[in-house]
Amino acid sequence: MVKTSRAEPPDDPIRRLAELNQIGVALSQEKNLDRLLETILLAVKNITNADGGTLYRHQPGKNTLTFAIIRTDSLRIAMGGTTGVKIPYAPIALRDAQGRENNSTVVAYSVLKGRTVAIADAYQEQGFDFAGTKAFDRHTGYRSQSFLTVPMKNHADEIIGVLQLINARSRATGEIVPFSETDQRLAESLASQAAVALTNRLLILQLENLFESFVGLLNKAIDEKSAYTGGHCHRVPILTMLLAEAAHEAKSGPLAEWRLTDTDRYELKIAALLHDCGKVTTPVHVVDKARKLQTLFDRIHLVDTRFEILRRDAELAALRAGAVPGADAKAVDQACRARLWEIQEDREFLRLCNIGGETMAPGDQERVHAIAKKYRWRNPAGAEVDFLTADEVENLTIRAGTLTAAERQIINHHIEVTIQMLEALPWPRHLKNVPEYAGGHHERMDGKGYPRGLTRDQMSVQARIMGIADIFEALTARDRPYKPGKTLTESLHLLGKMRLDGHIDPDLFDIFIRSRVYERYAKDYLEPAQVDAVDVSKIPGYSGD
Repeated sequence: MVKTSRAEPPDDPIRRLAELNQIGVALSQEKNLDRLLETILLAVKNITNADGGTLYRHQPGKNTLTFAIIRTDSLRIAMGGTTGVKIPYAPIALRDAQGRENNSTVVAYSVLKGRTVAIADAYQEQGFDFAGTKAFDRHTGYRSQSFLTVPMKNHADEIIGVLQLINARSRATGEIVPFSETDQRLAESLASQAAVALTNRLLILQLENLFESFVGLLNKAIDEKSAYTGGHCHRVPILTMLLAEAAHEAKSGPLAEWRLTDTDRYELKIAALLHDCGKVTTPVHVVDKARKLQTLFDRIHLVDTRFEILRRDAELAALRAGAVPGADAKAVDQACRARLWEIQEDREFLRLCNIGGETMAPGDQERVHAIAKKYRWRNPAGAEVDFLTADEVENLTIRAGTLTAAERQIINHHIEVTIQMLEALPWPRHLKNVPEYAGGHHERMDGKGYPRGLTRDQMSVQARIMGIADIFEALTARDRPYKPGKTLTESLHLLGKMRLDGHIDPDLFDIFIRSRVYERYAKDYLEPAQVDAVDVSKIPGYSGD
């Protein structure tokens, strides 16, 4: 410790001890890092009755000190922390380019030596360079006199910050006096408490960052499996939080009293990020199935090959028939052309069926069944069989989309896996609802959803929010292999029909429309061609403003 003269008599120790205890409680309860740093500086300023103070951050192993909070009461200077005012000063180097220690600067010296520095009068001090301080005083008319610089050490005896106080004021006269020994002991005690509180907060933030990075890694793994689900995993959380904030801000309606805390927001965000984590177990060929006959490859090419065999057989038969003495060459040719045309028409029809779509007409399904029996061919084993296998008929007659009932069950199973994975984790109290929120986004308000068939009253508002976000993202997504992204009007029309069918929450649907959540989402995530003019009066199920 650098010695200094002590002019101020000791203050009331009982009062200061009570203040120290109150500060310790406040530090242990503060969760916001900026407010915590601000609380630390203001507390030590108050307990030492200093006019000004600065808190510097230091990362162990780094060569600089960065300004975090600056306060000077008499000059009305308040920068950093919760003020929103950026601190314009460059970091202070602990060593120069050659590695020499910067012992001429008080805060750098305090870090390098790991000790408190108390100075009675900067203008009389010979051991440190106060040129910058004096220049500041000339510019502002201030008089920087007494200094107290205290390093903040964590549990590992590493210095993670520095508190520098300026101009202790006499509680009796208000005059600037040196910091007393009591001031120093209290400041050091408070710096120790502050270092513990700051370290705990940083450790929590690091754990949260690590956890979120792991969640991102899981979504990246899903993304690597399928580019189609990867975008979904990123966009659903965006939509979820947009709708949640709109519901939080609602001033009227059934959700007027529903509110989110910062902890609630974080819990919902994590749930949204993990809502499809079970897809890590879903086979890629099912997730990415762009055509009805697609597995690891599109089997329509095998069907094409069979049609080519039929064409070849028809042409060979015509050649043989034409070679028979007395044959009617013209009739044979016409019959061959008719056969080839029929084969080509059926081939194009099956290729069209393979694409999939919103619905398939019953007549088209019947025609597929007819084609399967209409032609015969010899398989590689030499057996004469139907033109289409039972599996090919099942796939080509899918009524909507490209998935069979069995494949839909495989897709749907991902939510059960999601719930199993999330419920297996030892969630802390503030994240205990993540499995329920994430696991409920495929439930319906009428109880006809999956996997648990929950009704609206059995679901949290957060789970209902995620249900709408999941559906709207899927409707507007432009990276699906089986369909183009729909326009806003088309998507909201379908969403409205789902509201009328008891699929989604009616109150949240109204907020989604009334607060124009879809517009805020569309601005960043939809193509310009998708963003059309929406007439909300024509959206089914919307109750209006």
